[in-house]
Amino acid sequence: MHNRTIGSLSVSAIGLGCMNMSAGYGPADDTVSTRLLNEALDQGYTFLDTAEMYGFGHNESLIGNALSSRRNEYVLATKCGLSKKGFDGSAAGIAQSCEASLKKLKTDVIDLYYLHRLDPEVPIEESVAALAKLVEEGKVREIGLSEVCCETLQRAHAVHPIAALQSEYSLWSRTPERGVLDMCEKLGTTLVPFSPLGRAFLTGKAQDVSQLPENDLRCTIARPRFEPQAFAENSALLGPFAEVAEKNGCSMAQLALAWLLAHSDSTGAKKLVPIPGTKHIEYMQENAAAGDIALDAETVAELDALINESTVIGERYVEARMREADSERD
Repeated sequence: MHNRTIGSLSVSAIGLGCMNMSAGYGPADDTVSTRLLNEALDQGYTFLDTAEMYGFGHNESLIGNALSSRRNEYVLATKCGLSKKGFDGSAAGIAQSCEASLKKLKTDVIDLYYLHRLDPEVPIEESVAALAKLVEEGKVREIGLSEVCCETLQRAHAVHPIAALQSEYSLWSRTPERGVLDMCEKLGTTLVPFSPLGRAFLTGKAQDVSQLPENDLRCTIARPRFEPQAFAENSALLGPFAEVAEKNGCSMAQLALAWLLAHSDSTGAKKLVPIPGTKHIEYMQENAAAGDIALDAETVAELDALINESTVIGERYVEARMREADSERD
């Protein structure tokens, strides 16, 4: 797999989202997850994404226990500012979270440390100043934000360079196209798309809410597009999508990732680093292979026209979550 850059960090073009091994999509087996993490490094992944919120510490501990002996083989990203207690972007909260994460991850330094969500009670400048202090102390190498709008990103960058912005971005969730992509290019910030496979919809293997456990994210905060009627209408897009995948000799998941990897800025540079998550070894391997797929401009245009926010039914989140998402201000 080829590499891309996030600030001073060189990472695999596709990262591994680790949340699924602890939360969001049903139970996972720690033994299988440990094997998956090690095989991911063997497969060429060098960028792992976690957060203090995932499994309320379980996910960070899982990575620390599984990979501490291979720490020099991967770039480690984790997040603060969102926990079981809610938002906390205060300087004290960020410092405390960092110390806890370092211990769970069994490392002396976090390569990329994100503010998981904007704290509505704390100015972004204060939160970023706290993150910058961690860089000065040698506990963090680069800092990032998640799910913020252009204005917030610009204000944050004025305090300290923001190496990465993590936002939901895929064929069926196009929020960053409202301005964040251009702002990232202007500031030299790498966009790291999460849920690049549309919470499994773009793999062709998803189900509607009637078939999913109640605590699955697609039954809670990400429910609208997985309601039976919306899901049925959205699924009509998958037939033509599968045909494009077959024409390109790849799976639907690989096609969705290749579409993101093909995105270029105004200079022609390809910089996005998607982080598909999974708890299945075979899907991790399948996703990695997408790094070798190069789509031509005609295919990218065909996909743009087929699946987008005009052809998809339902919002990406429930109304309450949409209201609180800073990224939706664009």
